[in-house]
Amino acid sequence: MSAIAPDPRADRRPSNGAADAPTAQAFARSWNTVGEGSVYTRAQFDDWLAPVDPRTLQGQTVLELGFGNGSLLLHAAAYGPSRLCGIELGDTLAQTRRNLRHVPAQVLDLRQGDLTTADLGLFDFVYCIGVLHHLEHPEAGFEAVLRHTRPGGRFHCWVYAEEGNAAVIRVVDPIRRVACRLPWWVTKYAVALPLAVPFYSYAKTVRALVEHGGPALQNALRALPLVDYSRWVARRDFAFFHHVAFDQLVTPRTRYIPRSVVERWLTDSRIERASVYVELRNGNSWKFGGRRSAQ
Repeated sequence: MSAIAPDPRADRRPSNGAADAPTAQAFARSWNTVGEGSVYTRAQFDDWLAPVDPRTLQGQTVLELGFGNGSLLLHAAAYGPSRLCGIELGDTLAQTRRNLRHVPAQVLDLRQGDLTTADLGLFDFVYCIGVLHHLEHPEAGFEAVLRHTRPGGRFHCWVYAEEGNAAVIRVVDPIRRVACRLPWWVTKYAVALPLAVPFYSYAKTVRALVEHGGPALQNALRALPLVDYSRWVARRDFAFFHHVAFDQLVTPRTRYIPRSVVERWLTDSRIERASVYVELRNGNSWKFGGRRSAQ
């Protein structure tokens, strides 16, 4: 069985909790200040999981790698898994337990630790949403996804794409490199909040023009940055835009992963070749996964 080949552009030292601790700590501050409940809707959860049908989680053992404050676990729990496990490096266990207090204790299993080195057993379904691109070594995170998927089980991931994110990489990422060093409340209210205002207006305008304009206008709008993503996020209120902006700016590390790297990860010999899929989501991120070989 072959391991995931390391990204040739990355440092080849193994990922560890110490390397990823600053990022985990930054996100913990974010997750612990958004209040109770999920910041995502059920429709968003279902969209993130597609093409996996979340109804197939019923009776399954399910693992989330990097659960934040349990916003996705909350929706996964609604589909009736027999066991719902999660691991998170940041100090968000107390907030997550409050968000999931309705989930039976015999079903829920939450751990704090480094997902890249943890051994939590084998699961029917393993997912990792919005985490790999924040790790020091994303390939070590994907290795953990495969390691925890039982033979014959399924896995699913979502990452920021290099493709379609030119505006974010050129404009937002340089701001992030400075903002992540500031006190979290300065980043949230003095940086993220002012940036969220124009993007909120932009996204709402783009959605209105795309959905109500004629074919010629719709075609012309394709030249604008983040059109598909703007249409998607424009369904939400301003509070969610503020959360997204803070989420982008608070982290010390963000990578934008090209399709070629995703495809290379999926060549691992433990993966059933016919089960593999890679889908572009909202024009600026990759959803990918498959099934671990039964052998």
